[in-house]
Amino acid sequence: MEFWRVPLDANAIQVSQGEVHIIEDRCKGCGYCIEFCPRDILVFSTRFNKKGYHPPEVVRPEGCVNCHYCEIICPEFAIFSVDVPQPTHP
Repeated sequence: MEFWRVPLDANAIQVSQGEVHIIEDRCKGCGYCIEFCPRDILVFSTRFNKKGYHPPEVVRPEGCVNCHYCEIICPEFAIFSVDVPQPTHP
């Protein structure tokens, strides 16, 4: 997303990075996580899980900001994200 102006402290703010984990066999293919992801990092996969549904897959892992929307909206508790520690610069 391009903004027409940038906050003065934009360089000082560190955006968190997340890593999405999917428990494929719990997924029922509702697509809520895909629809409501603000960064559009998820899509339906082409493979099937044990229930016969297409679980989501991560297509842009670098885009995750660990907002937890996917795990909040999932009715089957089949997806979650964890914080990825950022390297500290001396």
